[in-house]
Parts: sequence; structure tokens; C-alpha cells
Amino acid sequence: MNVHKSGFVNIIGNPNVGKSTLMNALVGEKMSIINSKPQTTRHRIFGLLSEEDYQVVFSDTPGIIDSPSYGMQSSMNKFAFSSFEDADIILFVTDIYEKYSGEEPVIKSLNNATVPKYLIINKIDMDKDEKADAVAKIWEERVVFNEVFFISADKKTNTEGLLNQVLTDLPEGPPYYPKDELSDKTERFFVSEIIREKILTNYKQEVPYSCEVVVSRFKEEEKNGAPLLMIWADIYVDRKSQKPIIIGKAGEAIKKLGIASRLEIESFFGKHTFLDLNVKIKENWRNDERMLKHFGYEE
Repeated sequence: MNVHKSGFVNIIGNPNVGKSTLMNALVGEKMSIINSKPQTTRHRIFGLLSEEDYQVVFSDTPGIIDSPSYGMQSSMNKFAFSSFEDADIILFVTDIYEKYSGEEPVIKSLNNATVPKYLIINKIDMDKDEKADAVAKIWEERVVFNEVFFISADKKTNTEGLLNQVLTDLPEGPPYYPKDELSDKTERFFVSEIIREKILTNYKQEVPYSCEVVVSRFKEEEKNGAPLLMIWADIYVDRKSQKPIIIGKAGEAIKKLGIASRLEIESFFGKHTFLDLNVKIKENWRNDERMLKHFGYEE
């Protein structure tokens, strides 16, 4: 009888260290949005890598925020720290530039974890001064890791070796999801994430962090014998002054946002897409418990 392996491989770390890029590299699909701005990932996202004899459930989590300013950020921290509870393997991601005091709560959580823990030092493609070894030495004095990997998630350097070690340490078990699925998230979720990614790219300062995207309607039709996705999405902002910024003069900004989002959605799904964007105001939604539940931040 063939042995089947399965388990949760949870990726944790601070904002902007490359967690989403790493999961995308390991899964081979764009499951998490990637942007140079911190706090890009807001939800816990599963990316599934399945073969006949194994299923790896990679979990990308929001970056840990030391001093949350909003209820939304506190919820993001809950997503991050919950990944210690169900992990079969923990990938702790840092990079050659990060500084820790040694007193952060995540260090205590790492030391309390009893599952295999890997130290992942990312961005070695930018290491001109051989900082990675020094970073590894500092971390090995704080936490006993089972493995240490020096990688570039962006260039996929050493990610194959990391995946091979994950498969070695993965426990025996049945698949948790159907083998043909790539994520636990819905098509609507990925559309909203794509639009939010384009907001992060196209707008500056606080505006992107004040936005949330909800797909209100999603259906597939047929036009000229080919599938056509029909999508309507609402962009929520938390101040009245932000709505005209999103829309722009004569609607130019939201038109640009819509085009960029539609092209990415078409690339993701491989189908022509109609996309309608609408901007709504919900003041202070990031501290509104009812709205946080509506947006999936609270159960």
C-alpha cells in the first residue's frame, strides 16, 4: 500500500519579507497578491500542492504587526498567530535586512512550537555583503530550528530544496482537499484580491490601506461562443475624502484601475471579463466589528 503524506505548512513572519512570494513559488500559482507595500496580505490563504502521494497545504498569513492601530490589524494578527495552532511544519521567513530586538511575541511562539521549524532567510539575491550568515547566527541563538534555508523567493533560488525538505518532514495522512483544487478560497475572493493589489499599485499614501473590495456579483455567460465573466465589485473607503481620489478627475483613475484589474483577472482565469467597479463610503470600517465580519476578518 502506498504511503500518502499531507499536512499544513504555515508561513509566518513580519510584513514585506516575501511570504506571499514564497508561497506562490512553492505552489507554482499566484495564490497571494504581491506588492512592495507592507500589510499587503490581510487574510490567511491556503495554497494547495497535490500529487498522487502527497498534499501540502501551504498557509500564507498576514505579516505580524507589533502595535495594531485598527481592529482590522488586530484581526490580521489573529490570523498570523493562529497558524501556530494547526501547523505540521512552520516556515519562519525573515530577510537579510530585518532587525529584531529578541523580545517579540513571535519568538516565544516559535520556541513553544513542537513541530519542525525552518528558518527561511530571504532576498539573498540582494546580499552583496554576505549578511545572510550573520542573520542566521543571530536567529540560531534565539530559536532552535530544524533546518535553515537561504533563498530568493523572487528568483526561486533554493526553493526546490526547501520543498524537498518539506515533503520529507510531512506526516502521513489523507488529503484535506480535492486534489484538483488550488486553494480554499473562492473565485470571488481572488477577484477582490486582484483588484486590491491594483489599488495598492495605483494609489499612494494611506488610501490603499483604507480600501476593501467586495465582489457583489460574479457570473459566467457566453458571448460569441466563448465564456465571458461578468463581475461587479464594490470598493469601500473609510472616509468621504477618499472616494474622489479613487475615482479621479473625470473618472480617469478608476478607469485605469478597472483596465489593470480586468487584464489581471483575464490572465488569472483565462477568460474574457466584463468588470464594473463602484466606490462606497463606510466611515471607520477598519474599527467596525460588523463590517469586519462582513469582510471576513472576524468570525
